[in-house]
Amino acid sequence: MHIFCLLLTLPLFGAEWFVAVNGRDSNVGSIDHPFGSISRAQQSSKPGDTVYVRGGRYKINESEIAKREKIWAYVILLDKSGKPGRSISYIAYRDERPVFDFSEVKPDGLRVHAFEVKGSWLYIKGLEVVGVQVTVKTHTQSICFSNNGSNNIYEQLSMHDGQAIGLYSVRGANNLFLNCDAYKNHDYISEDKLGGNVDGFGCHPRKGYTNNVFRGCRAWFNSDDGYDCINAHEAVVFENCWAFYNGYSPEFKSLKDGNGFKAGGYGSTPVDRVPDPAPRHVVRFCLAVRNKAYGFYANHHTGGSDWINNSAYMNKNNFNMLCRLKDNKTDVPGYGHKMNNNIGYKSSRREEIIQIERSECDLFNNSFQMDLVINANDFASLDEKLLLLPRNSYGGLPNIDFMRSVSGRLVEEGALVE
Repeated sequence: MHIFCLLLTLPLFGAEWFVAVNGRDSNVGSIDHPFGSISRAQQSSKPGDTVYVRGGRYKINESEIAKREKIWAYVILLDKSGKPGRSISYIAYRDERPVFDFSEVKPDGLRVHAFEVKGSWLYIKGLEVVGVQVTVKTHTQSICFSNNGSNNIYEQLSMHDGQAIGLYSVRGANNLFLNCDAYKNHDYISEDKLGGNVDGFGCHPRKGYTNNVFRGCRAWFNSDDGYDCINAHEAVVFENCWAFYNGYSPEFKSLKDGNGFKAGGYGSTPVDRVPDPAPRHVVRFCLAVRNKAYGFYANHHTGGSDWINNSAYMNKNNFNMLCRLKDNKTDVPGYGHKMNNNIGYKSSRREEIIQIERSECDLFNNSFQMDLVINANDFASLDEKLLLLPRNSYGGLPNIDFMRSVSGRLVEEGALVE
């Protein structure tokens, strides 16, 4: 009896499985005899298990496509779920760097989803995805990580040098996207070849899929926007995230839209399909630098959102709060926004904020409200190279002085809260 009670109080540890470049799917999945693919590891895994992915370059080919369905090719399909408190984990082993190269996966006429995640209660950490392709020449999109599950954590993922959106979520609630990087992604195949659908991060939750949070992520040199949540029926949170150089190639050639944070809007969606009230997106403690278009953009949203403690530098206009009436046709200056402690400096079109009806918004301690001339000496640094420094040892954003107030003048005048 005592032994039985003791067992009930002890944590239950799951099994460990290993995947390696030199592994074989016919192996037993141990560290000495690893599997050759994540797909094979998923077959053996159960809730509470951990799949360790060893370092090296995994050259994926078309024969490894897990499922072709309608217009999609799901290359690595994670459709097995964990359970509350017993997630299935797919984690880079120790400090090793597993890189999944999809440059040879070119299924004719299909949208490529490098990782299609339909399972819930999953934890994916430390994987790198490169070279995801586009083959469709009409309107399309490929995706590095497509999330359609709930209660998932995506941490320290790197998605770059391909033609695909970095991370994209539509069906799923309570997901955390933590300390991930998406950069140098450009679709040069479809439509006008400018990459109009290739955002760093896209989150467009359907009704009922609440509590999706992006924290500590970076997006740069993506051909469209850094972060986009158009057509979202539930609120999305962006917290401590950076967006810079979006809408440009690495050579600063002009590509598509190029907003830093595009929070809201419903495009040409019929009014009877637009949520009422509109969800209030939250963008806080974020940074937008030298994006082709707007740093922070309300994108014709049919209601207000919360913009708190954000900093913007050298965007076309640093803030554009454009809204739309409930008819989803009539554009009007922004209403219903809550904007506290935001600062903009050196907008390339001189006006720091446009398209806002100040009397219909809650505005407090924003630099654009102040009769204040800001100059470079008010900041510890405006060196943009700092934005590209490596992440810290636990995966967080580098601790930098970019746009940090040094003189205290901005704080004294009420434009910043430290």
